[in-house]
Amino acid sequence: MSFNERLAERFERVAKILELLGEDKFRVNAHARAARTVEAQPIDLSTIAGDRKALTAIDGIGPKIADKIAEYASSGRIAELAELEERVPPGLLRIMEIPGLGPKTVAMIWKQAKVETLDDLKRIIDDGTILTLPRMGEKSVEKIRKSMAFVAEGTRRLELGIAMPLAELIVAEALRWPGVERAAFAGSLRRGKETIGDIDILVATSDMAGASERFTKLPGVMQILSSGEGKSSVRMRASADLGRWAADAAGPTVQVDLRVIPLDRWGAAMMYFTGSKEHNIRLRERALKRGMTLTEWGLFPNDDDPTPPHKRGIRPIASKTEEEVFAALELAEVPPEIREDRGEIALAEAEFARDKERAIPRLIEVGDIKAELHAHTTASDGKLSIVQLAGEAKRRGFHTITVTDHSKSSAVAGGLSPERLVEHINAIHSARKDVKGIAILAGSEVDILADGSLDYEDELLAKLDVVVASPHASLSQDPDTATRRLVRAIEHPMVHILGHPTGRLLNRRPGLEPNMQTIFRAAREHNVALEINAHWLRLDLRDIHVRGAVEAGCLIAIDCDVHDPSDFDNLRYGVVTARRGWATPEVCVNAWDAPRLQGWLKGKR
Repeated sequence: MSFNERLAERFERVAKILELLGEDKFRVNAHARAARTVEAQPIDLSTIAGDRKALTAIDGIGPKIADKIAEYASSGRIAELAELEERVPPGLLRIMEIPGLGPKTVAMIWKQAKVETLDDLKRIIDDGTILTLPRMGEKSVEKIRKSMAFVAEGTRRLELGIAMPLAELIVAEALRWPGVERAAFAGSLRRGKETIGDIDILVATSDMAGASERFTKLPGVMQILSSGEGKSSVRMRASADLGRWAADAAGPTVQVDLRVIPLDRWGAAMMYFTGSKEHNIRLRERALKRGMTLTEWGLFPNDDDPTPPHKRGIRPIASKTEEEVFAALELAEVPPEIREDRGEIALAEAEFARDKERAIPRLIEVGDIKAELHAHTTASDGKLSIVQLAGEAKRRGFHTITVTDHSKSSAVAGGLSPERLVEHINAIHSARKDVKGIAILAGSEVDILADGSLDYEDELLAKLDVVVASPHASLSQDPDTATRRLVRAIEHPMVHILGHPTGRLLNRRPGLEPNMQTIFRAAREHNVALEINAHWLRLDLRDIHVRGAVEAGCLIAIDCDVHDPSDFDNLRYGVVTARRGWATPEVCVNAWDAPRLQGWLKGKR
């Protein structure tokens, strides 16, 4: 876990304890926002922890938070957190993770029933004591019991590549329901976050009750959490067999929320349920400064009546489309992936005002990608022959495919000995005669050894059109060692791409934690592209690292690391990660035309 992640975890813990104790909401929100801000930084904050001015220049970090960052960097602890932890039993924070148990309820059962652990909570449910507490009826308790069972089962955040196919299944099914005019997923899934806590589905229909009933009866529904015309929530089983309803009882579960809205409020609802909390706060503040109120039902004239305007029959100023609502706020439409309050609103304002022809960059799209530079064949651990791989890439509209089978140290993946690689290069050259209309390049995914040296001698590397240098072993190295290792590989004159730079696997292993600013500087200096490995278990570079790389002027490669034909379909996850990092077609080598790409590749030879 990186310094930023450890720090964010501690700020989040402070926020939860403050909330549990009923402390001032401003302090709760300040620490919760600090946690999100710290985790989203592309640079290691320990490197600037002693520079109070640099810390407070980051939006979301005030002087007090800056002092705590400096304190943690120097001592490894935050005194305020230690003091707060002495005031509450540690098991209460675990109880707060149970869906349906908010901080006020947890505080109540702690103080009135002496509940301090999950076992304590189970005990008062089993013996019926919980029914004597305020607002605890049989239905509420049954929901808590079922939620506890799922927590005990080990619920986790779903990877993007599991959550998105499930959401698409639900949307496709909803579009077949009678009366449904539109359906889409929103939330952090629409923003393309690498892992998803829950799934938000929006439906516009004339049959609100029917939509809710059909939703709760979808395949894979394990538990109905709530059911109503406007909103319903269920817990669903996600399938490891992507694109199919779950039948595996061992698969992960996820909460799915359905929101049913009128068609003429679609744009406002999509905005509200897509943007991050911080982004939405900025929009609401902007509306208020202009004498308006922004809700999920639309943008309305502001007045002093506390009753929501849509309940009073007030017609919105704008609500039908997202573009319409943004325009009414004097903003250009912001792409969903960057609605995170990281500078996008200022650019949207400038673009709307025509201060700049295009202030928000034109983010890369799947259609921009015309080359795959990291792919495996049956020569190592892939399932396609060279000809089959090239044919599939051509079918998908690519002008270039690079065959990059594993190097010798990846023995478990069928890594090629030097002698086999020479034969493989000849086979790749020969395949060019069999598949016309696409450039087939000879490459290798070369292991970066623990000391930063490469797995083949320079004489052999010189025979390759493309070298993707990747770390596969020794992924628990300390940050300084990992940084030196990767920089040494980047500095090698024949390396084109640094493949999946940290080697992480989502929800499985953290991978290396190098100083990314040092990696960015080296990559820019040596004209090496940093890869976004598009497989949904990797997404490495991660989004915040992409943003840092783009700001540092680095080149980006988006590769599918193809082993199977279906791996090409992972491209969208790599692209959405690039978009979250504000990457444009210009910085992505896979989006260049063939002459430009070939020129860059040959520049290393």
